[in-house]
Amino acid sequence: MLAYRAPSWLPGGNLQTIWAATRARRHLGAPPQFVRERWATPDGDFIDVDHLAPAPAGTAPGAPHLVLFHGLEGSSQSQYAQAFAFVARQRGWAFSVPHFRGCSGELNHAPRAYHSGDFEEIGWILARLRARSATPLRVVGVSLGGNALLRWAQEAGSSAAATASAVAAVCSPIDLAASGAAIDRGFNWLVYSRMFLATMKPKALAKWQQHPGLFDRDKLAAARTLYEFDNVFTAPLHGFKDTPDYWARASAKPHLAALRIPALVLNARNDPFVPAACLPAEQASAASRFVTLWQPAQGGHVGFPHGRYPAQVMAMPQAVADWLAKNS
Repeated sequence: MLAYRAPSWLPGGNLQTIWAATRARRHLGAPPQFVRERWATPDGDFIDVDHLAPAPAGTAPGAPHLVLFHGLEGSSQSQYAQAFAFVARQRGWAFSVPHFRGCSGELNHAPRAYHSGDFEEIGWILARLRARSATPLRVVGVSLGGNALLRWAQEAGSSAAATASAVAAVCSPIDLAASGAAIDRGFNWLVYSRMFLATMKPKALAKWQQHPGLFDRDKLAAARTLYEFDNVFTAPLHGFKDTPDYWARASAKPHLAALRIPALVLNARNDPFVPAACLPAEQASAASRFVTLWQPAQGGHVGFPHGRYPAQVMAMPQAVADWLAKNS
């Protein structure tokens, strides 16, 4: 279990979240280097996958392959991706970060983007990576990516084991309605929701330029909350009726009992926009026998900074990697 205690000078979920993302050390020594590969998708679009460049001695044949799905508007440059890359490099594991559509620095082509329940995309990506791996993959999803990863494992059922030996969802909004309500009010709206919208809205408007009439451009431009953005853009583009329908159908929490491979669900109880009240009870009866619930009191949202100033963020990836190794 992740026995985490925040530094005394970083009290509270917001500070632990923001400091980890902007100031804490995300690796030790040289920064991880990636080699990018572009894949054509079945619908005529593309995604970019970043692979950790091997150490001078190379990655050992048959070494575990760790895959990380990033969070909302994340990438291989996000602090958590860099930290997991560092941990993989330490252990001699292969490591890959597939980018959700539009998140690799270039707008994708198709009349779609990505969303919290994008399990079909997850499945297609993992199948391609598994074809190259000597053993089933070890897979981490962070925030949005973790919810989508759990939805893939839930939909795949017992067949998931042929692709992934174990999965871990880190700080994932497995109850999207509760998280959506939390991020769209007060300080969370002022800081986090507006930050996400600052990149999501321009990309959505560029998508409208690619596909005029795809959605109501004026309503999108006027959106001030993630709820409004999802109602105009995310939900209709991906087959949902509206935001409530999207959040209800995409949430992983109602389907935890459907999991048939080892799954770690890690959520700090002071996460600013994944309320502790919406998390499953830590008793085994709240999920399937395949599920391990870690709910430390502190950590923020994908934060978990530790150590002396300026702190570092490797403790959480180390603990998750330990769990994946033990349960694979």
